[in-house]
Amino acid sequence: MAGNDLGSLLGGLLGGSGSGSGGGTGGGAGNILGALLGALGGGKNGASGAGGNPLEGLMGMLTKSGLTDQAQSWVGTGENQSVSGPQIAEALPDETLRKVAQDTGVSPQEAADQIARSLPQAVDELTPGGAVPRGGSLEDLIKQQRL
Repeated sequence: MAGNDLGSLLGGLLGGSGSGSGGGTGGGAGNILGALLGALGGGKNGASGAGGNPLEGLMGMLTKSGLTDQAQSWVGTGENQSVSGPQIAEALPDETLRKVAQDTGVSPQEAADQIARSLPQAVDELTPGGAVPRGGSLEDLIKQQRL
């Protein structure tokens, strides 16, 4: 499953073993973010848009939800601003959050909290050039950043 592959890659990127479950860091963070990006990339409406990747779609959702400053801080070179679980829950479509929760075996509230804890670091790691990558495969981007 694409979410599992993304989870393993993100877990490695975030410094986790990729095999943890439940915890909010390392493999657990990779799993929750992998499920999120998999849900966004595989959704029937495709949050990534034509020719985009799920990270582009996610950043667009955060921006439209009033989290522009936080999202830009993760992409930029300065300090990452924090975001709360309720802010993440409001920014994501309900069906996406429910799918992520189901895929990872947690409640939607816990999924939002885990995403809020791990997303700033993940976006920061995935955007070393200070810009969200356009198009292409997110898996390829993650693999490039692990070099």
